[in-house]
Amino acid sequence: MSRKIKLIWDFRGPSAAKTAEHHEIHLKEYIAIEKLPLQITGFEIQGEMQAIAFMVVTDAHMIQVRDALKPHRGELYVE
Repeated sequence: MSRKIKLIWDFRGPSAAKTAEHHEIHLKEYIAIEKLPLQITGFEIQGEMQAIAFMVVTDAHMIQVRDALKPHRGELYVE
């Protein structure tokens, strides 16, 4: 079984939550367009002025997604 990696895009400022929520829509569109077998996306509000959008990928897809979408950071995903 391959590792799962959570790719993260950070958003800050008064519109961070709405921006992260909207960015998740684009992550789902990318998955559909590229026909990737990925299903986990989301957004989290981490404070009044900070939010993230994320996509969970496998090792096999990490480089393709990283190079195309340029996440700010990544971490191992534990279910």
